[in-house]
This record gives sequence, structure tokens and C-alpha cells, in this order.
Amino acid sequence: MKAILRGGMAAEVRAEGSAKARLAETVDRGTFREFSRTLVGGDPLGFPGYKEKLEGTRHKTHLREAVVTGTGRIGGIKTVICVMDKSFMMASMGMAVGEKITRACEYATKKRLPLIIFAASGGARMQEGILALFQMAKTSAAIALHDEAGLLYISVLTDPTTGGVTASFASLGDIIIAEPGALIGFAGPRVIEQTINQELPDGFQRAEFQEEHGFVDMIVERKDMRDSLATILRLHEKGQRK
Repeated sequence: MKAILRGGMAAEVRAEGSAKARLAETVDRGTFREFSRTLVGGDPLGFPGYKEKLEGTRHKTHLREAVVTGTGRIGGIKTVICVMDKSFMMASMGMAVGEKITRACEYATKKRLPLIIFAASGGARMQEGILALFQMAKTSAAIALHDEAGLLYISVLTDPTTGGVTASFASLGDIIIAEPGALIGFAGPRVIEQTINQELPDGFQRAEFQEEHGFVDMIVERKDMRDSLATILRLHEKGQRK
């Protein structure tokens, strides 16, 4: 990780959606320090084939879990940052993902640092059942403590951000940013259409629709994300919310 951020990106992290590539283009070079690197998920319910799928995904992606967390500087400002990587089981949120995000939030609160989470997820990890659903409350509680301390949380919604992630920490930002065209919602459009038996409007659940209806504060292209985040961080640097 450090080598990637201090120099050119290795071939395996060139994919646009990878957490390592995201960090390399967002965080000041050489400043990222990863949290909980050895924390990995297990197979708490003995779900058939899950253990093997986890091992295969780790080998394929060179990631231990679906989120990378740590501290880094953006425009010189120290920040706690979490980046979900959809190449790891569609960045579904299981126990390890929830724990890593919670620990990052708690660290940000303890050290009085701003928090940025790049969300990209298909939702809760079905192979961990209700234990995955518990992570919605767990992460939301950690965000609430950060908020009560008067600290800044920026939520960045990338494509797609859905399910239990949308229904928890991804929707709790003081400032919510989306990338153009990102799919943002809880259930998918087809499920909603079948449930309400009505045709949905054009662009439903896309970032532009969500901004128009007040769910998203601003839409920022990926190439402009670093500068936009740095500007927001600078505006909040002198005095946090009381």
C-alpha cells in the first residue's frame, strides 16, 4: 500500500474501482497509514461454500476484506478515510467490514479528526445473515458519536451504493457527495416497480435524481474529487461544529 501511494500504481490496482487506486489519487502521496490490516472475516454461520469463496476472493483481489481504512492527508489535512472496494464480493458488508468502519469512526472521534467514507456496495453480506445486518446499527452508532463530538463526516457515494450500506452509514454524512450516474438506493428499481406496481421515473435512483430530490448535496466527478474534498476540509479545519 505504501509503495503504491509513494510511487506509480502497480498493474493490479489500475482498475478504476479499486480501493488502492482510489487512495492513490485522493490521499497526499506517502501519507496513508492503514488500520486493522489483519482483521478479516470468518464464516460465523458455516454457510456452504462461503469460506472457499472468501479465500478465492482474497487471492484474486489481493485484499483481505471489502474495505480499506486508515489515516491520510488530503490537501495537507489529516483525515480518517475508508474506501470500499466492490471487487471484493461487491463490497458487501459483513462483520469484518462493519468492525473496520466502526474502528475507523471511533479513532476519528478519539483524535478529533474528520472522516471520509467512500461507499460502494451491494448491501449486507447474505452469507453472514443477521450478523451482517447488525453492522448497520453498529456503524450508525459510531457515526452518531462522531457527530455528537461536533466533527465532520463526508460520505461519498459511488456506483453502486445500495442495500444496508445506504440504509446506514452512507446516508449519515454531514455532506453527501455522489459521483455522476451512481446508482444509489436501498432496493433496486425492478424490485420497487414490482412492489408498487408502477413505472418509475427516468433516472430513478441515479445520482442526478437523488440530488434533485435532496438526498445528495453535490455531484462531483472523480477527477475533481480530491480538490473538492480538500476545499471542504479546509472550510471546516479552523472550527468544528459546536
